[in-house]
Amino acid sequence: MSASTPSSRLRTKIDFAYPALRASSERVWTSAFVRDLYPIYLVTMHGIVRTATPLMEAACERARALSGDDPVAAALVPYFEHHSPEEAGHERWILEDLAALGRDPDEPLRTPPAPRVAELVGAQYYWLRHHHPVSLLGHMAVTEGRPPQPGFAERLRDATGLPADAFRTVARHEQLDAGHQDELYELIDSLPLRPEHETMMGISALHTVGAAVDVFDAIALAADVRDRSSSGATMP
Repeated sequence: MSASTPSSRLRTKIDFAYPALRASSERVWTSAFVRDLYPIYLVTMHGIVRTATPLMEAACERARALSGDDPVAAALVPYFEHHSPEEAGHERWILEDLAALGRDPDEPLRTPPAPRVAELVGAQYYWLRHHHPVSLLGHMAVTEGRPPQPGFAERLRDATGLPADAFRTVARHEQLDAGHQDELYELIDSLPLRPEHETMMGISALHTVGAAVDVFDAIALAADVRDRSSSGATMP
């Protein structure tokens, strides 16, 4: 891939920020309490995953409204129309994973999404409606551009000792997101982007990385609380 393409420039921005997200998520996956944290992770992720299709539908609606005199917006419409249905229903996989753990699968539907989840997703609605729907591509470059490594679901199963059926969402995304990543970057490089479009995608992507760090930090904090409780330590 040429270093001069819009997709490679976006990827470079994400690469600079991504180690912070990797470190934050590893705090969860290497925690002594990972078995307890995994259901918390599933409930939290449901609040993010269920927004994938609505976000694309909102971006598509906005792109149609701009398409008359905006070639970038016009080119986004068929992509969102095609890709949005592909993401539909993925949040149900998470509910099935919770059920496999013996948890109430309706738990995420009753639990108010955490403020950090609202921050991660809510900014995308603002940018696509009040600036330009190309912003959503930066968000998607993070959420779909870094698929789980092959074998990650098996790693979590071994670390937690939980049933294999509780990791089907992770296992499916090991396969699906790799293809979605290629389609996304091909789209970005096909668009008649101006510098301000690339800037907006970069802002969106880096916001998603930063907000995701906060999400994983909040999950890891639950382990710190459990550690204090098990050791008999009091809160400072």
